[in-house]
Amino acid sequence: MTRRDLFLAAGAASLLSCARTARRQEEAARATLSIAELAAGLHSGRWTSQQLVRMYLERIDAIDRRGPQLRSVISVNPDAVKQAMELDRERRARGPRSALHGVPILVKDNLDTTFLPTTAGSLALADWRPPKNAPVVQRLLDAGAVILGKTNLSEWANFRSNRSVSGWSAVGGQTRNPHALDRNPSGSSSGSAAAVAASLCAAAIGTETDGSIVSPSNACGIAGLKPTVGALPGEGIVPIAPSQDTAGPMARTVRDLAILFEILAAGHSQAYPGRIDIVKTLDPGALKGARIGIPRKFYQRRQLLNRFLDAQVEILRKAGAEVIDEADLPSHGQIGDAEYTVLLYEFKDAINRYLSRLPEKFPARSLEQLIEFNEKNREKEMPWFGQETFIEAQKKGPLTEAAYQEARQKCLRLARAEGIDAVMEQHRLDALVTLTGGPAWFIDWVNGDAGSGGCSQPAAVAGYPHVTVPAGFLRGLPVGLSFFGRAWSEPRLLQLAYAYEQLTRARRDPALRPGGPAPAAV
Repeated sequence: MTRRDLFLAAGAASLLSCARTARRQEEAARATLSIAELAAGLHSGRWTSQQLVRMYLERIDAIDRRGPQLRSVISVNPDAVKQAMELDRERRARGPRSALHGVPILVKDNLDTTFLPTTAGSLALADWRPPKNAPVVQRLLDAGAVILGKTNLSEWANFRSNRSVSGWSAVGGQTRNPHALDRNPSGSSSGSAAAVAASLCAAAIGTETDGSIVSPSNACGIAGLKPTVGALPGEGIVPIAPSQDTAGPMARTVRDLAILFEILAAGHSQAYPGRIDIVKTLDPGALKGARIGIPRKFYQRRQLLNRFLDAQVEILRKAGAEVIDEADLPSHGQIGDAEYTVLLYEFKDAINRYLSRLPEKFPARSLEQLIEFNEKNREKEMPWFGQETFIEAQKKGPLTEAAYQEARQKCLRLARAEGIDAVMEQHRLDALVTLTGGPAWFIDWVNGDAGSGGCSQPAAVAGYPHVTVPAGFLRGLPVGLSFFGRAWSEPRLLQLAYAYEQLTRARRDPALRPGGPAPAAV
């Protein structure tokens, strides 16, 4: 080969390398686009659903399985590319079914799916394929979404131990926070939050009993909606407590939450008997004239968080909101014991009913058998923490017992009548607003979760809606702002959260590297 040939070959290799780099950069930027932006590209023919699916699958391989190893995705749909191709053909022939047509979505691995195992993170369910999809999953499929796969979670939705490590499951391992790989993503919808933050999908579906959508959304710097219990169909979710359990959307923007909620909730309940047009009502000026109450007691002993909240309150005021400061819930701090009693009773009843559907070949078809399975498989199932919550729940009796009935009534009274309803009525509020939680804590397999506070309990126990949106960064880690209120107020909460989001534009793509100083003493 002559010197000229070597020069030309080197130039061609350099051009090829530059082209590959440019393609990777273009795809990385495309992966962060909103549902509306991805749908616009599909409509214009700029890209196909098949291309989007391949792009996200490559990112899952590069970021989740290799590289930073987020471990946010517990299983990948082997038919995702084929389904995307079919949806591309359908689009060309008949047009899109919805805004989700051909859009890649991930769902949490405690939502029933026929085409992938539903494990709740436990080896006891490693091969369980339910006979039908959860209605929430089926609605996504009917809308034309491509289910890329399922997300990792805190095993059994973080209800196995009071010393658990959020984001860890025996099936999926430890999910990491994409903003700081040594920090916890929070739980239990850990994988859904981390995957959305790292742009491994257009959006994801999580579930919440108390904090499991809004807390990981806060820790991973994304938007999340915990709907009113009953707004979305609740069947086909591996349960904790049916009186508080709900699925909900997790996304990079509030508009995407609204798109998903419209599709998932339409026609399901009396509050949403037909089509919902929340997206059309989203307005950057929605905060003007809105009456916003600020419950202060959640963070009154945390100086840095209080100062951060003060800055957000000032943003709300400048946007024209009427702010009622110190609009604290009269029942603040009084619900915890009663809620835990309710969860223990309902978990035993609900999980026994869920597990009883499994074929006889499965080793755990009741809570009692599940406890035995974990003991027999202690090295794999309980290397870091135990199952004392399971054991405590197993001791509970039927839901007819007075202890359960009294605890449930106390929860409803304190969370609703003497809680959210009371303070919103007193001050004529559109929403209650405070920080969703503090920054993410270190992953600690010795001591378990450290926690950083949170405001999820009142709305969770009441069964009321709760929206969180990125508010900024504290010590280099994301912090979210919460909007919660009365039952069925999702449209108003999403409007207010959207207006705040447009003012702040606080979300940032994650660094995918270890974090900085510990967020202590906040």
